This record gives sequence, C-alpha cells and structure tokens, in this order.
Amino acid sequence: MATNLVYDVHDKPKFSNMIVFAIQQLLAILAATIAVPTIIGLPTQIPAAIFGAGVGTLVYQLFTRFKSPVFLGSSFAFLNSLSVALAYGYCGIVLGSIVAGLVYVVLAVVIHFVGTDWVAKLMPPVIIGPTVTLIGLSLAGAAMGDIVKASSSVVYGNYNLVALLCGLVTFLTVVLCSTQKRYTFPKLVPFILGIAAGYVVATIFTVIGTIAKCDYLMIINWKPLVNNFVTAEGEFRGLAAFIDLPKFSLVEGIKELVNGGVSAEVLGANEKATLITLGGVAEVVIAFLPVALVVFAEHIADHKNLSSIIGKDLITDPGLKRTLLGDGVGSIAGTIFGVCPNTTYGESVGCVAITGNASVVTITTTAFMCIALSFFGPIMALLQTIPSCVMGGVCLTLYGFIAVSGLKMFKELDLNENKNLFVVSAILIAGIGGLTIQIPYALADNGAIAKTIQVTAIATALLLGILTNFILGKLEKSKFGKAEEKAEAVEETAEAPAEVKED
Repeated sequence: MATNLVYDVHDKPKFSNMIVFAIQQLLAILAATIAVPTIIGLPTQIPAAIFGAGVGTLVYQLFTRFKSPVFLGSSFAFLNSLSVALAYGYCGIVLGSIVAGLVYVVLAVVIHFVGTDWVAKLMPPVIIGPTVTLIGLSLAGAAMGDIVKASSSVVYGNYNLVALLCGLVTFLTVVLCSTQKRYTFPKLVPFILGIAAGYVVATIFTVIGTIAKCDYLMIINWKPLVNNFVTAEGEFRGLAAFIDLPKFSLVEGIKELVNGGVSAEVLGANEKATLITLGGVAEVVIAFLPVALVVFAEHIADHKNLSSIIGKDLITDPGLKRTLLGDGVGSIAGTIFGVCPNTTYGESVGCVAITGNASVVTITTTAFMCIALSFFGPIMALLQTIPSCVMGGVCLTLYGFIAVSGLKMFKELDLNENKNLFVVSAILIAGIGGLTIQIPYALADNGAIAKTIQVTAIATALLLGILTNFILGKLEKSKFGKAEEKAEAVEETAEAPAEVKED
C-alpha cells in the first residue's frame, strides 16, 4: 500500500461507507462537470453531462482493468472547439468527440508498436512537474471567483462578503476534518462535511435575507429545485418532476437529421446554427484535431501525478496505451450518451490525495451513481442549488493539492542547472500569464480573421516547455555544448587547491 493511503487501489470499503465515499467523489467533480454544458449554452443538458461522465468513467475503468482510480468528466480543453461544433448542432458535437477520441486511439496504437520511451524523452520530470503545478494554479482564478459569489445575487455583482464567509466555513471544515487525528471517518469524507457545513450557513443567511428582503444575504438560489416540480405556468410537472430521461447527443443528432434542422435548444445557444454540411465536417475536424493532440500531454501529466499519489506507475501498469484507449473511447461514449468530451479530472485526483482513498471500487460506484441520479430530477436540481461559494471553498483545497503535487516532483530536478531553470520558467510564466495560440482558419469577406482555433494556456505552456527542453538538449550534445563543458572542467581544475605531498 502506498504511503498515506487509507484504501489502496484494489481495497473494497464496506458498502455503507463506499456509498458515502462515492457521493463525495460526485460532489468533488460536480461543479466542473455541469459547468461545460452551461458555458456552451446548453444548461438543460446537465443531466446528460452527468450521465455521460458516468458512462465515460466505466469505459475508462474497463480499458485500464480497474487499476486507475480517477473519474472522467466534461473537459474544459474543448470549450472553444465545442463552440465551433455547436454551430452544426448535436451532429457537430458528436463528430468532434469522435475526432478527439480517435486521436487517443491512434496514439495508443503507436505506443503499442513503438513503446513509451519516446514519451519519457519528450516529457521528462522537468516538463511534467511544472505542468501539473500549472494545472492546479490555472484553476485558482475560477476557485477564487466562485468563493466570493452568491448564486442568487444579481444586485451586488460577483463579490459578496457573506458568500466569502460561507466559502471559508467550507474550506476550514475540509481542512480540520482532513488534518485531525482522532477520528478516521471525517478524514475520509471531508468534502461532504465541508459542503454540508457551508450549505447550512448559506441556508441560514438565505432565510434571513428572504425574511428581511435583503438580496445581499440570499446566497442560495433554489429556483432549480422549484422549477423541477413546477412549470412556468405554476402547474405541477407530475411524474416528470421525479423521473426524466436525459437528452443524449446521439439521439438529438439523429432527430436533427430526420427533421432537417437543428433543435430550438441549439438555436437558443447559437442563433446561426445549421444542419451539418461537408464543409462543416471539415471545420469541426480542424477545431478538434489539434486540441486533442495537445491534450495528450495533459493526459500524461495527470497520470504521472496520480501515480505519485498512489505509489504505482500507471504509465507502466496498466500502461499508457490502455489509459489512452480508456480516455479516448470513454470520451466518445461520454459524448454520445452525454453532451461533451470527457477527460480525467484533477478534482478527482485531488480527492484521492486528500482523503487517502484510492479505491477503484469507489470510483466505479460513483460512475454508476451518476448514471442512476441523472434520471432522478430532484437530486439533479438539489445539486444545482449548492452555492458557487461553497464549491469554491472545496476547490480551494482540491486545486491547491494538484499544484502541490506538481511541486513535489521538483525534488527530482536540479534547478541550479540553467537548462532546467529555463524550461520550468517557460512553462510556469507562459501558463500563469495566459499565453494561448490562436490559429486562424477562416477569413471574412473583407479579409479579416473570422474564426480561430484556440490552444489553451496550459497546452501552449506545455508546448513551449517541450520546445525549450528540446533545443537546450540538442545544444548540450552539440560541439558548442561540449566545448563549454570542457572549459568549465578546466576552470574547476585550475581553481582546485594543489595537493600537499607528505615526506
């Protein structure tokens, strides 16, 4: 068993405990999973996103032989690509996810025949360490934006001091439960206890605010729960209030083809949306292909990070080709039965690190739980009422652990060596500074750039780090590098004190 793990990968907690642990994993990945469909303008697809995350995770676990304790959820890396795909309705989304998934499949086939040595050379610890750190740090802005935000406040903007209080209550509860040494159970479920504490405090302020008619104190927005039971006309929704079928992308795409046009829901998210054409196919492929190639490096960084936490090298066992196949095919399945491509979640990795629960059975149970709960309207609605500030308090710990996990890899690096120093600097500064690559692929009639593909800041920083490391590595092996090493050796010899011979 790896150090600090309460449950190792193949350990099976008691059934009652396992259900609680699964709920905690669900809460850890919830905010990010439901954020993607909301951002692209399809908030009604939240149940489908939850369902797709569950399906994608099960596919991933099957390919990795239940050896990798991580959950898959909606990927933020493809947000720009999804915006392009949405212009062609659900057909565009499904096509894009297939393209992204096939990139992983092709890479897995290459690794099967060639091996992984080239991957280790391409992305050594000097690349992976700062990249993992960057993944955590890049999420810091989102977490801190949420921790000061009241879900129901529209009058006082995006900063609310009461919301910050609720977020800090959540954060401190998680910290105290995780660090106390007297009881084992609170250490295993700190996020559930933290969210519960934050929600209770937020509820108290919201009730007071409602009675006093003070919007500033109304932290929780209960409208999703109300709308789940009552229509806009005030009528009870009947059985649909309890059991509802998620709208799967594949089914919605088939409807588009049969009806000869995109749905009203898609038109609400993109007024210019049209049924996919041959040109649209090319556009979607161009939007997803380069992003998928770059996200491959993030896949390796996530699994290196998780490996360091559980004390087992996942790149070797179950092997990179299996994790890639699981991620790729899982992403395709997650979109077909959901709404957007999936990826391994840093929040899930952080949850494993903080709780010491690396049980794959817990992850698998969470996947089945997501599938089941996506049909149950009241639970989906209740989860949506968790205030942004409360989830921000949770993410303060989760994202911090991701960043620190990357910093732990720095112990393998000699930062007194200029080569390493420049590579790490390039990755951190480019990533934190938000450097992106925007590739134009369509022009307007007046010659201006109309459409671009955006490579995210993390991916751009990673590419810059790989390039810097490659150039400096070649320089070291060149005649110039050898001459420099020889000069340094001569200088050290000259400076060394002469030995005194004894008579």
